[in-house]
Amino acid sequence: MSLRFPLSLLAPAVLLVAAAIILAGRGLRLRPRIVLCLSEASALTALALASAGLVQVVIGGPVQVSAMDGPFVVSPRGDAISATMVLLVAFIGWIVMRFSRTYMDGEAEEVRFHGLMLATLAAAPVLMQAGSLSTLVLGGIGVGAGLRQLLLFYPERAAARRAAAKFTLVWGLGDAALIVAAVILVATFGSGDFTALADTAADGLPLAGHLAIALVVLAAALKTAAFPMHGWLTEVMEAPTPVSALLHAGIINAGGFMLIRTADLVQMSSGAMAALVMIGGLTALFGAVVMLTQSAIKTALARSTVGQIGFMLLQCGLGLWPLALLHIVAHSMYKAHAFLSAGGAVKAVAGLRRPGPVAVPRIGAALKSFALALMLYAVVAALFMLVFGPKTAQALALGAILVFGVAYLVAQGLADSAPAPLTRRIACTSLGAAAAYFTFQIAAEKLWGPALPAAPAPGPLEWAMIVLAVVSFGLVALAQMLLPLWAHHPATAGLRVHLANGHYLNALLDRLIGGFRVARSK
Repeated sequence: MSLRFPLSLLAPAVLLVAAAIILAGRGLRLRPRIVLCLSEASALTALALASAGLVQVVIGGPVQVSAMDGPFVVSPRGDAISATMVLLVAFIGWIVMRFSRTYMDGEAEEVRFHGLMLATLAAAPVLMQAGSLSTLVLGGIGVGAGLRQLLLFYPERAAARRAAAKFTLVWGLGDAALIVAAVILVATFGSGDFTALADTAADGLPLAGHLAIALVVLAAALKTAAFPMHGWLTEVMEAPTPVSALLHAGIINAGGFMLIRTADLVQMSSGAMAALVMIGGLTALFGAVVMLTQSAIKTALARSTVGQIGFMLLQCGLGLWPLALLHIVAHSMYKAHAFLSAGGAVKAVAGLRRPGPVAVPRIGAALKSFALALMLYAVVAALFMLVFGPKTAQALALGAILVFGVAYLVAQGLADSAPAPLTRRIACTSLGAAAAYFTFQIAAEKLWGPALPAAPAPGPLEWAMIVLAVVSFGLVALAQMLLPLWAHHPATAGLRVHLANGHYLNALLDRLIGGFRVARSK
């Protein structure tokens, strides 16, 4: 363990000091211009420190310090994983704070907003640099406390109070599960440091260890808004848009980071890995299907986040940890841009020239498209394995799932009314998508693979999960492909209504917290 100090650890300190100055200065009536300059300057400084921390890791290797000794040690860590996540959060935080200067201009509580945003941003790097269970718990609690206050920025709105109540319930349950898991792991192995835990448990997990890992998976599922506790994530639009961008692009990744940081332990439990495949796959399919029925752009983006985070959990369950981290980075950048540019996107789409009718593939063209897409994928996979070496069954299965999305485009090109140039272009796109998948996989392995466990050799349970995932995503892709053929059936209209409402699972949570109660007038 290095005795050097992680430079990226100074980032949350700078943000926290700026937040304290701004919030304390509310009574002193600081001028908004001073607040805005301090807010953006602190976010930019945190980004610079995060960049310096990444350079430090690249040049000198991992860095870890301990604030105290004992089983519940508070131990921040700087390595390739944490440096990447801190840089990601710092970059998104700076963009969001810069956007907030204009978006929140003129708000009565503008100063308070900037203080709360900086405080929440300060807690996120603590979580992302966790080298021990105690640090992970403290960071998660801090992020949850800050985000709850931001969700209540407009306390007079009943919908905002309901969203905050649901978030507090789900996030709090995740914190409780993680705390219990930490206590069990410390009692079982005598340490809360992740490296020491992995070394001690290398010979296998006892029953208590399996229980603790199950609780870690539960905590991650709750914090990533996995099915069926996903409802709160679709209601955070009651808070200002910068809050939605920060949540969907950064904070929602907390559960995924927890799994990646504890990957050595999680992968020792085949039951936990299978649970991640099932939870993640179901969440991904549910979010993707429901997203197609949403008419509001921000609601569709929220449902998209549910699906994307579910797919990330699926990757973790398959043991593709570097790809899961790459998914977090890519999705965060995309979703931050999507939320912050949502208003302009609506205007741009409204001004577009409407295209002509879409070529609708028949069942024959749909089946041909699957066969052609998989054939092209097999050719690309064979070439990459010939040059770069063999791929795991999990990696090949994940690529096949991604190719099912490309099959929809291929089906458009095989439709009877499709022009020949469209068919050729789609074939090239399919080859490009398969090549891009393997290229990014190789890059992720180079960047983060040395710090993460390799995907396990599949046994009977793993093969069952792989087949289940591939078949499930294939059937949903086929149903989506053939949707235009039966979209006008009366039963489809009813199904669309149920899907648009998420099969009313969110309403059940509303009833649980009393969100539908109406105050009686005196």
